[in-house]
Amino acid sequence: MSTVDMSIELNGLLQLKTTKHQLSVPQLVEKILARREGTLTSTGAVSVETGKYTGRSPLDKFIVSDAVSSKTVEWGPVNQPISAQRFDALYKKVLTHLKKQDELFVFNGYAGADKKYQLPIQVVNEFAWHNLFAQQLFIRPSAEQKTNDDVKPFTIVAAPTFKADPETDGTNSETFIILSLERRIVLIGGTEYAGEMKKSIFSVMNFLLPQNNILSMHCSANVGEEGDVALFFGLSGTGKTTLSADANRHLIGDDEHGWSSSGVFNIEGGCYAKCIQLSEEKEPQIFNAIRFGAVLENVVLNQNTKVADYNDNSLTENTRAAYSIDSIDNTVLPSVAGHPTAIVFLTADAFGVLPPISKLTKEQAMYHFLSGYTSKLAGTERGVTSPQATFSTCFGEPFLPLAPTTYAEMLGKKIDEHNVNVYLVNTGWTGGEYGVGERMKLSYTRAMVQAALEGELANTETVTDAIFGLSIPTHVPGVPDEVLQPSKAWNDATAYNQKATELAAKFKANFKRFNDVASDISTLGGPRV
Repeated sequence: MSTVDMSIELNGLLQLKTTKHQLSVPQLVEKILARREGTLTSTGAVSVETGKYTGRSPLDKFIVSDAVSSKTVEWGPVNQPISAQRFDALYKKVLTHLKKQDELFVFNGYAGADKKYQLPIQVVNEFAWHNLFAQQLFIRPSAEQKTNDDVKPFTIVAAPTFKADPETDGTNSETFIILSLERRIVLIGGTEYAGEMKKSIFSVMNFLLPQNNILSMHCSANVGEEGDVALFFGLSGTGKTTLSADANRHLIGDDEHGWSSSGVFNIEGGCYAKCIQLSEEKEPQIFNAIRFGAVLENVVLNQNTKVADYNDNSLTENTRAAYSIDSIDNTVLPSVAGHPTAIVFLTADAFGVLPPISKLTKEQAMYHFLSGYTSKLAGTERGVTSPQATFSTCFGEPFLPLAPTTYAEMLGKKIDEHNVNVYLVNTGWTGGEYGVGERMKLSYTRAMVQAALEGELANTETVTDAIFGLSIPTHVPGVPDEVLQPSKAWNDATAYNQKATELAAKFKANFKRFNDVASDISTLGGPRV
């Protein structure tokens, strides 16, 4: 099936009388209710359930091996190849399936708030609520802005009720998320989880932006009144959303950003927040953003009052809320700002041995960026009975089509070019490992982050951690001095050294994959054991 044939097939689908283009939020909500895809909550948000799949399906994600990707993509368990022939055949099946539906929904918008680097996107949905999700998460065109740009759009085709046959289609299961960089198509089927659409476009941007010397980043970003920009990197559970949502600073975005020669810009037009145990008291911005137009995924409602019970995890721990970024009061619009003055790497160290805050050299920043460390806790997954180190390179390995060192080298150059201060902040345990010590007080972490962002730690007196080589401030306003050095926070010095050496060895073992291409970073930036 040629590219021309594929375009004709898709255009025929888009021109059907039953295909609805650019419906407004109220129109989509009406469709969702009429089609019984979801219900309204007490605040006016749409509540839906995603069925069997309540999270991403990383084992079902593929990239088509073609002229564009074959020599550029880092192939492996994360980026699994699939042939163009397999893709073409499956794509034709999906289009045939979609033509049989009563209605289809199309959204045209953008990824990338900086107009110089915007990517036009087109989203074709079988479900009305998926189309509403796309409206919330991607950037909507303004009234005067047209989407028929010179740049060919990437098209997402999402057919959740179409199930693949692994034997004939070459997939691993009934579910598939396939990215064709040459065709500029994302093909999704067999899953109703809407996050696959969001992350697929992020993967596309992670491929395209570095080609324009733009660092694509899985991080949140905010900016102070003086224009000082801060980036927050961290895996799930490290406090990235909590710490970046600062009432005294303006939110640029909460998850995906690009860093160009002009500064930082948000890739998205919305937020996709975890909302398990969400409360108005702890996270008022997110809580109050869940109103008309927002989408709640797998959140249990009181059947009489339609009030969301954010503490109920009977459907999944991964409950989600999707809402437009302009639902947050102190947001920068458009979501563009200058160059960062500070970068914060967040880790929840359940071993209790990393400092609460430490200042990193460029090499240490690149090392910890490539490591992407945090820890799983006992009880969070079946078989996890004690803290386990977990690493996700660049804090977003599942979405990186290129070699991770590509992104790390770009980060190092930008740190040098803009003289950025980089900090590693441990929001995990102190005074002992999980089960012995205690979780770092949020008030202490906030005080440390504030001091870092205000420049108070740039030239402060530090001591060097003997095992990890990190520079630890001897004093931070609002934080007891004894808390700052883990070796002094533990009652048992021998137990501390043993546990710290154990974690350092895990860092070393994980980094072996990069030793051939980043030996200097390993030597200068890694632990000293």
